[in-house]
Amino acid sequence: MGELEKVSGPGDLRGLSPKRMRALAAEIRTFLVEEVSRTGGHLGPNLGVVELTMAVHRVFSSPKDSIVFDTGHQSYVHKILTGRTDFTGLRSRGGLSGYPSRAESDHDVVENSHASTAISWADGIARANQVLGRTDRHAVAVIGDGALTGGLAWEALNSVAGSDDRRLVVVVNDNGWSYSPTVGGLARYLDAMRTDRNYERVLNWGKNTLRSGGLPGRMTYDALHGLKEGLKDVLRPQGLFEGLGIKYVGPIDGHDLDALESALRNAKGFGGPVILHAITEKGHGYTPAEHDAVDHFHAVKVIHPETGLPVAAAGADWTSVFADEIVGIARARSDVVAITAAMPVPVGLGGMQKEFADRVFDVGIAEEHALTSAAGMAFAGLHPVVCLYATFLNRAFDQLLMDVGLHRAGVTIALDRAGLTGDDGASHNGMWDMAMARIVPGLRLAAPRDEATMREALREAVAVRDAPTVVRYPKGAVGDPIPAIGRDGVVDVLARTAGDGDARVLVVGIGPFAATAVEVGTRLGRQGIGSTVVDPRWALPVPEQILDAAARHDLVVTIEDGVVQGGVGAAIRDALADREVAVDVRTHGIPTRFLGHASRSQLIADLGLRAKDVARDTAAAVAARMDRRAAVDQIP
Repeated sequence: MGELEKVSGPGDLRGLSPKRMRALAAEIRTFLVEEVSRTGGHLGPNLGVVELTMAVHRVFSSPKDSIVFDTGHQSYVHKILTGRTDFTGLRSRGGLSGYPSRAESDHDVVENSHASTAISWADGIARANQVLGRTDRHAVAVIGDGALTGGLAWEALNSVAGSDDRRLVVVVNDNGWSYSPTVGGLARYLDAMRTDRNYERVLNWGKNTLRSGGLPGRMTYDALHGLKEGLKDVLRPQGLFEGLGIKYVGPIDGHDLDALESALRNAKGFGGPVILHAITEKGHGYTPAEHDAVDHFHAVKVIHPETGLPVAAAGADWTSVFADEIVGIARARSDVVAITAAMPVPVGLGGMQKEFADRVFDVGIAEEHALTSAAGMAFAGLHPVVCLYATFLNRAFDQLLMDVGLHRAGVTIALDRAGLTGDDGASHNGMWDMAMARIVPGLRLAAPRDEATMREALREAVAVRDAPTVVRYPKGAVGDPIPAIGRDGVVDVLARTAGDGDARVLVVGIGPFAATAVEVGTRLGRQGIGSTVVDPRWALPVPEQILDAAARHDLVVTIEDGVVQGGVGAAIRDALADREVAVDVRTHGIPTRFLGHASRSQLIADLGLRAKDVARDTAAAVAARMDRRAAVDQIP
């Protein structure tokens, strides 16, 4: 048996010799490469935290000690060490989540995958332990240097600072990356620590001397650690963290199990808040990842494990259409700039960054700062395009409302991965944005249905100088073009079908559900129900043309890729009520609940958002309406 087969829980690590621990680390890496290459997932971050996660579990006793992983995509090793080694269905329905999950294990504390939250969580747990007199347990936050660029992390550190009796350990996993290379002053500060040659020589001398048995007298690794602490002010920059009043240990080689374990034990024994700074390499131990210069295999699709190359080449997707169009806009408009929150390549800004490096601003994992900074840029004469995953706009709603919206700032927000994203689970479904955007006065939101309307919407958005604009689009491949048979203002008419009776249905398809709406119209026509299918390219505020069309129909059916309560369909219903137009509106979208990880197609089927589901519901509504009319006609 290999070492991995003998591990069913964290306790199994504590009896292993250093040699067996190193063997286990190698087996875990092999396991990760083999399994994740079959399913896709976050490979690079997990390869980088193998030894770190092993050492944390060896020193602390989960779940009594709470271990909180920031941006939980780095928790695969944690899952393995806590008995979850069936990765065959990773990120698929019925399989393991790609993030920590309380439904899977008592060892998992925080389920969401939004960055910079771990220190706040751990501080809250440590405070509760303190109030309840639980002096036998610790809270451990494992947070990357990229997540430290987020403001919430520093709010938490400010709260932790000066407290000398909370049992809290913050492990900074410093690999110089978030998704992309970590940016900003903090990154430069940590890089200075990481690359200080004198400091590195002292640390290496100590490790090598210890292993050769050549330390004088009774000196131990802990004594060497004390020597290093005494020399730290000479050999590295002044301690930012200790300046805040938090005990600092490091930097430690994050792939040296002995050093990690010793440092963690020192931190655990301190009795108060401690920051342990570990230097790791993203993708460590896997040659294709180590040689990758883009993101160290941050997230992969299905790949060949030997080479790291994708099994199937990806087709054109929404992000690549945005990437191409934003470069064209930047060439035509020198005032257009772009802002990203640590994800220039994933949101499609790689090409613009290469051609216009001085006009793409990576602010780190700081969506709030991105929006308010954009408002400032708009005031000063630029037109910023803020590029985010739709789910991360949630974090900056106050700034969208009070900094951008209130000041009628000409800011465009490009929302990638809008709607159902599926396999990343509840925290990554970009389903809240339209309901949030609807309540921002003056904001205009476009949901393109295909490549042509995507390019058109972006150019129209950056032409707006006196209000915020949002262009939202889904994850994955762009569908076939859906030509309009007519246009009325911002509303495209996509199809008309004649019916046998006098019932007329207005089918409104929002964004990627325009194709579904067209199919709904076709299915209704087969049942003798007349319909008009429209796409409000600019869905918010509700176009007057939609309201005019609704007044000419007997039933309005809306289909959208967002929460249905407070969404675009609800906005249409409310606007019709304000006009005192008596027409039924049936809304189809995502219910207000958190959705487990599954494929997009599975979720669409579950939620009754397939064309056949909507058509069936619509036909039933038409029949009920006709029955009601017939009953009224029979009244004497």
